[in-house]
Amino acid sequence: MSVPELIRILYVEDEPDIRLVTAMALEKVAKFTLKSCSSGAEAIDAAADFAPQLLILDVMMPALDGPATLAKLRELPATADTPAIFLTAKSQAHEIRRYLDLGAIEVIVKPYEPMTLGTRVREIWARYHGQA
Repeated sequence: MSVPELIRILYVEDEPDIRLVTAMALEKVAKFTLKSCSSGAEAIDAAADFAPQLLILDVMMPALDGPATLAKLRELPATADTPAIFLTAKSQAHEIRRYLDLGAIEVIVKPYEPMTLGTRVREIWARYHGQA
């Protein structure tokens, strides 16, 4: 069985500078089609129309944090089963375990290297599909 090509990613990050750098890395370098959102609420509004194949969510955001955003996205038919990756500066083992227990397929710890982020996301995608 081959790995489906990853094209559409819904990315949520409240910090404008991090959102810009990460979006450039995922769109310009890795050539993904990205819907970049500044809040969980914006992501929930965009999810159905965008139909992402993968969710990348910042953990610490005001109002709806990453885990709460993921829970709300799980309630929508378009994203009920969409794999998710959390981005976080919280890198203690128990924190990472919690994010995985919430349903993330991986946790990427900040700071991460923007130029290799796309490769890392593709590796996670392949592993998720049993091809790593």
